[in-house]
Amino acid sequence: MTDLTGLRLSYTRAELRRSDLNPDPLAQFQTWLDEALRDGLREPYALSLATADAAGRPGVRTVLLRGADERGLTFYTNYDSHKGRDLEANPQAELLFHWAEHERQVRAYGRVERVSEEESTAYFHARPRESQLAAHASNPQSAPTPKRDALEAKLAGLHARFPEGTPVPKPDFWGGYRVQVREWEFWQGRPNRMHDRFRYTREGEGWRVERLMP
Repeated sequence: MTDLTGLRLSYTRAELRRSDLNPDPLAQFQTWLDEALRDGLREPYALSLATADAAGRPGVRTVLLRGADERGLTFYTNYDSHKGRDLEANPQAELLFHWAEHERQVRAYGRVERVSEEESTAYFHARPRESQLAAHASNPQSAPTPKRDALEAKLAGLHARFPEGTPVPKPDFWGGYRVQVREWEFWQGRPNRMHDRFRYTREGEGWRVERLMP
């Protein structure tokens, strides 16, 4: 294996002070996300989603953020997938955004609920047609499949069933989740691992802000 012990970067791009922070963590998150989008970072709306099943076994995967407002952070998936089953048994999750070029990370933790059927349907039909068909083809998501050809054949059958110009219905097993954030953490890399970290914790109707040790 390649020796990784000497590989490291020193983060020198920016600092994060208490006075820099917006008192509203959602607004602070939106500011950082907007900067990442403005600077052309690759998929800055991609996030690592960590869940755990009823027995406590963790799972993590990458999904795409599809909404951020005062209700929480929203993503969409197959309800019967590994993450869907985890969230059914243990409806809480942590999200991690990593913007390497900006030497920043954001963590967000909270309870998870399904979004409304109407909201899920509206988003489903806003997706590209091929993505709509793929949602049907990949069910049950996370289940074993014998070979790629079987998946391609299933997709071809869906093209025949829903020819161009025919609406593709949203599957009952597919929809959105919203993380109701109770805790945020904003991390700015600094030289010599003396990073800046701030945590927002829900306190009544407001937020308590604390600097954390690196």
